[in-house]
Amino acid sequence: MTERLTRQLIAEQAIVHEAPALPHTVDRNFELPARLFVATAGLFFAAAGVMAFGFAAPMMIVPTGIIAVFIAMFFGVAAMWMRMKPEHPQRLTSWSRFRRQGVMTAYGHSTAGAATVQVLILPVLIFLWGVAVVTIAAVVR
Repeated sequence: MTERLTRQLIAEQAIVHEAPALPHTVDRNFELPARLFVATAGLFFAAAGVMAFGFAAPMMIVPTGIIAVFIAMFFGVAAMWMRMKPEHPQRLTSWSRFRRQGVMTAYGHSTAGAATVQVLILPVLIFLWGVAVVTIAAVVR
């Protein structure tokens, strides 16, 4: 019925074929223009800045600095990842090409306007949340 096969028995009868080396290309740019990455980073820094100025106190210098470093690292690591090896032919999409062609997502094609809204909606909401929190704190004082 069944037979126990040892490693030695398998190694004696196995035929091993080397897989051909395939060229390895990596798409690391998400088909988005640099303007969207800059706008996203700017909105996150603006939200952190609103909170820093709204709750300015000497004891908030270190937490504010940590937040700024984390935001910078988040976008800095992504920029370094874009330039990593292996070499890849893709470059950041130009704004005009992005406006013309839009972007292909896992769920289908998105126009440039729809993709821009999808990318920037969360940073805008976080910025507005910061403005609302600082406004509420100023009114309550």
